[in-house]
Amino acid sequence: QVQLRESGGGSVQVGGSLRLSCAGSGFRISINPITWHRQTPGHQREWVAGVTGDGSTTFSESAQGRFTISRDWAKNTVYLQMNTLKPEDTGVYYCSTQFRGRTYWGHGTQVTVSS
Repeated sequence: QVQLRESGGGSVQVGGSLRLSCAGSGFRISINPITWHRQTPGHQREWVAGVTGDGSTTFSESAQGRFTISRDWAKNTVYLQMNTLKPEDTGVYYCSTQFRGRTYWGHGTQVTVSS
Protein backbone atom coordinates (compact mmCIF):
# COMPACT_ATOMS: atom_id res chain seq x y z
CA GLN A 1 0.00 0.00 0.00
CA VAL A 2 1.46 3.32 -1.10
CA GLN A 3 1.55 5.97 1.60
CA LEU A 4 3.28 9.32 2.00
CA ARG A 5 3.63 11.34 5.17
CA GLU A 6 4.86 14.91 5.31
CA SER A 7 6.38 16.51 8.39
CA GLY A 8 8.58 19.41 9.35
CA GLY A 9 6.24 22.30 8.81
CA GLY A 10 5.93 25.15 11.26
CA SER A 11 5.96 28.89 11.75
CA VAL A 12 9.05 30.91 10.92
CA GLN A 13 9.92 34.51 10.29
CA VAL A 14 10.88 35.95 6.95
CA GLY A 15 14.36 34.83 5.99
CA GLY A 16 14.16 31.67 8.07
CA SER A 17 14.51 28.05 7.01
CA LEU A 18 12.55 24.85 7.29
CA ARG A 19 13.19 21.30 6.17
CA LEU A 20 10.17 19.31 5.13
CA SER A 21 10.21 15.52 5.05
CA CYS A 22 8.23 13.16 2.87
CA ALA A 23 8.43 9.60 4.15
CA GLY A 24 7.21 7.01 1.70
CA SER A 25 6.12 3.40 2.01
CA GLY A 26 4.94 0.87 -0.52
CA PHE A 27 7.26 2.22 -3.21
CA ARG A 28 10.90 3.21 -3.63
CA ILE A 29 12.14 6.78 -3.99
CA SER A 30 14.99 5.39 -6.08
CA ILE A 31 12.43 4.45 -8.72
CA ASN A 32 9.39 6.69 -8.35
CA PRO A 33 9.38 10.48 -8.57
CA ILE A 34 8.40 12.75 -5.71
CA THR A 35 6.88 16.16 -6.24
CA TRP A 36 6.12 18.93 -3.77
CA HIS A 37 3.11 21.19 -4.08
CA ARG A 38 1.83 24.10 -2.05
CA GLN A 39 -1.78 25.06 -1.49
CA THR A 40 -3.25 28.21 -0.01
CA PRO A 41 -6.92 28.82 0.83
CA GLY A 42 -9.03 29.39 -2.26
CA HIS A 43 -6.31 28.33 -4.67
CA GLN A 44 -5.34 25.18 -6.46
CA ARG A 45 -2.25 23.26 -5.49
CA GLU A 46 0.83 24.84 -7.02
CA TRP A 47 3.84 22.79 -8.06
CA VAL A 48 6.97 23.76 -6.13
CA ALA A 49 9.66 21.16 -6.82
CA GLY A 50 10.29 17.61 -7.86
CA VAL A 51 12.87 14.85 -7.97
CA THR A 52 12.95 11.86 -10.29
CA GLY A 53 13.96 8.37 -9.31
CA ASP A 54 17.42 8.93 -10.73
CA GLY A 55 17.86 12.11 -8.71
CA SER A 56 17.18 14.86 -11.22
CA THR A 57 15.61 17.87 -9.53
CA THR A 58 13.49 20.71 -10.82
CA PHE A 59 12.14 23.77 -9.07
CA SER A 60 9.55 26.40 -9.73
CA GLU A 61 10.83 29.85 -10.54
CA SER A 62 9.95 31.06 -7.05
CA ALA A 63 11.77 28.17 -5.39
CA GLN A 64 14.85 28.14 -7.62
CA GLY A 65 17.95 29.14 -5.72
CA ARG A 66 16.27 28.96 -2.31
CA PHE A 67 15.02 25.37 -2.06
CA THR A 68 16.94 22.13 -2.44
CA ILE A 69 15.97 18.46 -2.43
CA SER A 70 17.83 15.57 -0.87
CA ARG A 71 17.02 11.94 -0.28
CA ASP A 72 17.70 9.31 2.38
CA TRP A 73 17.64 5.86 0.82
CA ALA A 74 17.56 3.98 4.09
CA LYS A 75 14.53 5.93 5.31
CA ASN A 76 12.91 6.10 1.88
CA THR A 77 12.45 9.78 2.59
CA VAL A 78 12.75 12.92 0.49
CA TYR A 79 13.58 16.26 2.06
CA LEU A 80 12.71 19.74 0.85
CA GLN A 81 15.11 22.26 2.35
CA MET A 82 13.59 25.72 2.20
CA ASN A 83 15.82 28.71 2.86
CA THR A 84 15.30 32.47 2.79
CA LEU A 85 11.60 31.95 3.28
CA LYS A 86 9.14 34.61 2.18
CA PRO A 87 5.51 35.27 3.22
CA GLU A 88 4.37 33.96 -0.17
CA ASP A 89 5.86 30.57 0.72
CA THR A 90 3.07 30.16 3.27
CA GLY A 91 0.70 27.29 2.65
CA VAL A 92 0.12 23.59 3.13
CA TYR A 93 2.85 21.56 1.48
CA TYR A 94 2.02 18.18 0.00
CA CYS A 95 4.27 15.55 -1.48
CA SER A 96 3.07 13.12 -4.10
CA THR A 97 4.29 10.22 -6.18
CA GLN A 98 3.29 8.36 -9.29
CA PHE A 99 3.06 4.60 -8.85
CA ARG A 100 1.66 2.18 -11.40
CA GLY A 101 -0.33 4.86 -13.16
CA ARG A 102 -1.83 6.44 -10.06
CA THR A 103 -1.01 9.58 -8.15
CA TYR A 104 -0.75 9.36 -4.39
CA TRP A 105 -0.71 12.30 -1.99
CA GLY A 106 0.21 12.81 1.61
CA HIS A 107 -1.95 14.76 4.04
CA GLY A 108 0.23 17.86 4.00
CA THR A 109 2.17 19.96 6.47
CA GLN A 110 1.53 23.62 7.22
CA VAL A 111 4.21 26.24 6.63
CA THR A 112 3.62 29.78 7.85
CA VAL A 113 6.09 32.56 7.14
CA SER A 114 5.46 35.82 8.96
CA SER A 115 7.12 39.19 8.70
